Amino acid sequence: MVAKFLLVPFMAVAVLGAPHPDSHPSYGPPPSYHAPSYQAPSYHAPSYKEPGMPYAFAYAVKDDYKGVDFGHDESNDGHVTSGSYRVALPDGRTQIVTFTASDETGYVAEVTYIGEARYPETKPYAPHAPAYGRPAYA
Repeated sequence: MVAKFLLVPFMAVAVLGAPHPDSHPSYGPPPSYHAPSYQAPSYHAPSYKEPGMPYAFAYAVKDDYKGVDFGHDESNDGHVTSGSYRVALPDGRTQIVTFTASDETGYVAEVTYIGEARYPETKPYAPHAPAYGRPAYA
């Protein structure tokens, strides 16, 4: 019974606080707004130009059984990168690329080939005869 008496005041507050459907909404004047004055951004793009770090590396793979043969070597003195790479081509030649790269000259490459291209002999198409004579149809 005590619970009923406590519930009645809460229900009264909820009913009195609800908007009435026949009342118009009240809007006040908009708050005054002053746009900030424009200032040029003081942002300066960072410079990522860092001195180069010298390095050198090389690797090579040669597998006569599979016919794989390639390699690469490269070095950098902090300013200019130079090196070469080679690869065995399917036509039997070896392609060698020797290169240099720097900020002043960009990427400069010289491509050379060792060997002569060989292509397998092409034979005209000839259908194969059946292995056991003429096939039998049921």
